[in-house]
Amino acid sequence: MPLPLAPAGEEMTVKKVLSNEKNKRHFENLGITVGAKIVVLSESGGSVILRVKEGRLALDKGMAAKIIVG
Repeated sequence: MPLPLAPAGEEMTVKKVLSNEKNKRHFENLGITVGAKIVVLSESGGSVILRVKEGRLALDKGMAAKIIVG
């Protein structure tokens, strides 16, 4: 399922990143790689706030929709 549809507070595993190489590298630099564990903390307005490893980050829903989790 796309990341914005993931339930808040539940640890999910990144299954796929549907993006061009430039954005894939950007996601990798943020710690979002296939197999990574992430938790959706909240959705507010047009952003999805997540916990990746030890940090938090916010992605707009358009970018978050390119991350498939399961």
